Amino acid sequence: VQLQASGGGLVRPGGSLRLSCAASGFTRDYYAIGWFRQAPGKEREGVACIGTSDGSTDYADSVKGRFTISRDNAVNTVYLQMDSLKPEDTAVYYCATAPLLGCGLGPEVYDDWGRGTLVTVSS
Repeated sequence: VQLQASGGGLVRPGGSLRLSCAASGFTRDYYAIGWFRQAPGKEREGVACIGTSDGSTDYADSVKGRFTISRDNAVNTVYLQMDSLKPEDTAVYYCATAPLLGCGLGPEVYDDWGRGTLVTVSS
């Protein structure tokens, strides 16, 4: 499985960004795609996920109401729309896939990871 995350950049607090995760090479009939982030000196944390089998989603409490995960099956891409960004959202964001019927935010169940994209929220 190949995953490519893109869309990161520098944005002011309160601004928006949309990240994309282009996926290819799947051999499973069902899987979850998750977005994770890692800030300097901190552990990687789950941000949002979506299950392809049922469309279920989950979000970290810190991003609920601000981030939205969605998918476009026609182009095998999952998006993370990030609104009302805060300085504490600054991190490298990664997308990954896991053999799940639904989805989960624990990074330990994800087995294929893409390269990250840096999001910096600063004035």
